Amino acid sequence: MGAGDHSGTERRTYEHSYVRSLFNRIAPHYDFLNHFLSLGLDIRWRKKAVDLLHEYEPKTVLDVATGTADLALAAARLDTVRIFGVDLSPAMLKLAREKIERHALSHRITVEEGTAEHLRFPDESFDAVMVAFGIRNFSDLQRGLREMFRVLRPGGAVMILEFSRPRRTPFRQVYSIYFTHVLPLLGGAISSNREAYQYLPSTVQSFPDGEHLIRILTGIGFVGPYQHQLSMGIATIYIAEKPTQQRLKV
Repeated sequence: MGAGDHSGTERRTYEHSYVRSLFNRIAPHYDFLNHFLSLGLDIRWRKKAVDLLHEYEPKTVLDVATGTADLALAAARLDTVRIFGVDLSPAMLKLAREKIERHALSHRITVEEGTAEHLRFPDESFDAVMVAFGIRNFSDLQRGLREMFRVLRPGGAVMILEFSRPRRTPFRQVYSIYFTHVLPLLGGAISSNREAYQYLPSTVQSFPDGEHLIRILTGIGFVGPYQHQLSMGIATIYIAEKPTQQRLKV
């Protein structure tokens, strides 16, 4: 387990090797559990996230922490030329390639092993960079976001879809019970890996969501960041842009 990230809140982080091992183990059940445990809401959330990217008309898109490529496949309905996905789990990427092939999209979507903190792509390679339910797994949040900023072209957009913590009572309390107690039990029973579904609430609870993440994005150099809450705050979409001109340092 790594050191906490002190950007607005102390964040519990994990080494790449631990996260890779965890997701390799749950890969066969990952898609089913995502849809089952969210009551299918995750599909609607991804669609909304892609809708918000539509106005930027991206031709080249990078999907960080692509997992089994659900977001990349959702983004394929944009008029994009190419979508690249990176993930640190070989088992997840194997499933991603199978799904991409089933959808006959291998000519448009390419996935490969990699981490957010060390993207192999040149500066300003993409019109949009996106990540869904993966940013809280970054071992180094600041470095991962800086890498996403680096490979984004000026005027391009970053889109982050991530779990967040509902603020309204009594929904906040009810959801907290489900998320921290019921979800690990159900997810653990189905996947035979309760550890993975204890990991999920632990990373969400310590992740700097809402205005904390907005401030971090601004500090990295993104402009115009805003958030769009989904399903009473269970998840949030964040959109920000890379400025067309670098601001002069005084």
